[in-house]
Amino acid sequence: MQPSSLNSGDFTLPGEAGYEQLTLRLAKKWGADTIRDSDGTQLSPEIVQSGYDIYSTVCLVRSVQPWARVNRNKLQQNFLMSYPVVAEKKTVTITPLAGYFTEQFVLNVEDDPKKWWQVFDRTTGTEVAKRAWDFNVRKGTVTVRDTIPGHSYTVNFLAFRIWEEISMYNHITNNWGDREHLAAVDPMHPETQRVILKFLDGWLADHPDTRVVRFTSMFYNFSWFWGANQATLRDVYSDWGDYAMTVSPRALTEFKKVYGYALTSEDFVNGGLYNSTHNAPSRRYRDYMAFIHDFVIAFGRQCIDRVHAAGKKAYVFYDDHWIGVEPNSARFAEFGFDGLIKCVFNAFEVRLCAHAQGVKTHELRLHPYLFPTGLKGEPTFKAGGNPTLDAKNFWIDARRGILRAPIDRIGLGGYLSLVEPFPDFQDYIEQLAREFRLLKSFHAAGKPYTAPFKVAVLTAWGDLRAWTCSGHFTASVELYHVIEALAGLPVDVSFISFDDLKESGVPRGVKVIINCGRDGSAWSGGHYWNDPEVVACLTNWAGKGGAVVGIGEPSAFATAGQFFRLAPVLGVDRDRGERIANGKYKYAAPAGRVAGIADHFITADLTSAPDLGRDVEGTYVLDGTTTVLAEREGTPRLTTHAFGRGRAVYLSGFKFTAENTRLLHRALFWAAAQEAAWPVWNTTNVRTECAWFAAEKKLVVINNAGEPQQTTVTLADGRTQKRVDLAAHDIAILDV
Repeated sequence: MQPSSLNSGDFTLPGEAGYEQLTLRLAKKWGADTIRDSDGTQLSPEIVQSGYDIYSTVCLVRSVQPWARVNRNKLQQNFLMSYPVVAEKKTVTITPLAGYFTEQFVLNVEDDPKKWWQVFDRTTGTEVAKRAWDFNVRKGTVTVRDTIPGHSYTVNFLAFRIWEEISMYNHITNNWGDREHLAAVDPMHPETQRVILKFLDGWLADHPDTRVVRFTSMFYNFSWFWGANQATLRDVYSDWGDYAMTVSPRALTEFKKVYGYALTSEDFVNGGLYNSTHNAPSRRYRDYMAFIHDFVIAFGRQCIDRVHAAGKKAYVFYDDHWIGVEPNSARFAEFGFDGLIKCVFNAFEVRLCAHAQGVKTHELRLHPYLFPTGLKGEPTFKAGGNPTLDAKNFWIDARRGILRAPIDRIGLGGYLSLVEPFPDFQDYIEQLAREFRLLKSFHAAGKPYTAPFKVAVLTAWGDLRAWTCSGHFTASVELYHVIEALAGLPVDVSFISFDDLKESGVPRGVKVIINCGRDGSAWSGGHYWNDPEVVACLTNWAGKGGAVVGIGEPSAFATAGQFFRLAPVLGVDRDRGERIANGKYKYAAPAGRVAGIADHFITADLTSAPDLGRDVEGTYVLDGTTTVLAEREGTPRLTTHAFGRGRAVYLSGFKFTAENTRLLHRALFWAAAQEAAWPVWNTTNVRTECAWFAAEKKLVVINNAGEPQQTTVTLADGRTQKRVDLAAHDIAILDV
């Protein structure tokens, strides 16, 4: 892969055997320097030997199917919880797999159920003694004795996965008919490791023209449990960061040897919540994550060393089987990967890719993916689809992130043949690729301007889950919207955890801390707020001049008389119904140029009441030191508060829109007491944004809307202004 010009380089094109002329024509048109295969496609000799670098994909755990078919006890597995059954008599019979997709799961009856399974009375929350239940292997049922009528009972059980999730999704999405259902083998077993390494050695020898081995990804997929009736409930459970699918009796046995204590099925099932990334993790679960991370690094390094010994580069796909890889981990560099590839739908996923340390190349796989339908089932490259408009809308979201953080390469994936009937799509990708190369050249010269203060996002996960809310489409989570807004703002953002606070305090240079989320969530903090040391640390820091922006239910952990642990700092708290008998301070109703909105630096760009999405009800101000800038039916929605030498802003919710992104941007400047610095390198039109690359003396202005926009940018002196007219989805480059 040679250095690019604006017309060529840094682009990966998905080739397709049988469409050689189209592949080579678009490789030239789009300026590709690399051609890849995709799941379900192959590259012909004509493509492979056409002079382009070749990416070849390999999924090691799916690549040894003949061996997998005769070694079913080496397939990957996980704990599931049966659907609850309410006892009517003194005996209950439960069919563990009832409600689950039996083309994905089968019961593991080879490892002693009495050792690994658990039965719970979910009404009392207690485990049923093992002597009080039996498993019928022939019927696949569990019978529980001495049950209490009216109580609910469940079984935590082990199940082998006989159809790997990505194979399953691709098969069903593309109507692959009678193609083989691929299963994933578990490399935790030494026998499996030997088979995988032997396969990899042969595969490398069989791919002499491959320049880059694209691991898709390593060994364990994110959690995705399908239901029996996919029309009414396909995704029984899905979490992009949960380690549930790494579990096996061997893994649990090895874990006990290393950590000195045993985990149980309930550590993974957690009453049916599993270990969703959205929930604050337990220390036991974090120990297990570290154990799996150690294993994936150790065995992964053996695979990567073989790739390097064959004279090839090793890239890893930051999706699918990425569990245990952890590109945000400080240990990620130990793998020895040469590149990281992230599929992106939005700006924060761009930042997620760029954030990873320990690889030379960061590559984005853009959308739309070249499939007939998208991830949500919407038509793309088929009747009713508009792939060109899809590409524009995905690009303007991703471009916000690319403007702020350097990315090395972009590309597409899927069936290239699908683009043939869409010449406008072909033309737009050519334009998009040139635009990317130009932005990359600016980053190569130096960083763009950022605000004169730093921001930290405080969550239970900290940097390990920086720039993600566990998946592409978690729009019901406020932090999803907040980090999407932040991803395109000219602000230096870091992610910190409660453990970080206890160990080192607030990082040097951080002026504003954002805490956003719902009660009990990992994003707000959950049980971590039940720590007086954490509360005192942030309260004292704010009093000395720090700033807190709280969104939703920040610092939420119910104690006697208080719900937000940082209520004194925020100047607001929430009543969930406990304070009906308590009076509440009557604040002045906000009023200003916009009805129901107080005039303030933060609200200066609002033209109507903000739509904060699924915001929190029941908040109230503590006293007259809190200023309410917006409310709804007596509930404050946007407030400011001074605390000692510091400041705080509260929003009852957040939804990613152009207006709300500007609202948050202004809130950060006000909280940091940097109002005077606001005009510099900002646009007047909220649907536009800009970046100043000082080293290149280039001002980049982008239109984030599907309609033409006009905007004005204030330059470094704070007085000079540049007017810019932008077409829909457009970009302007100004010499300044």
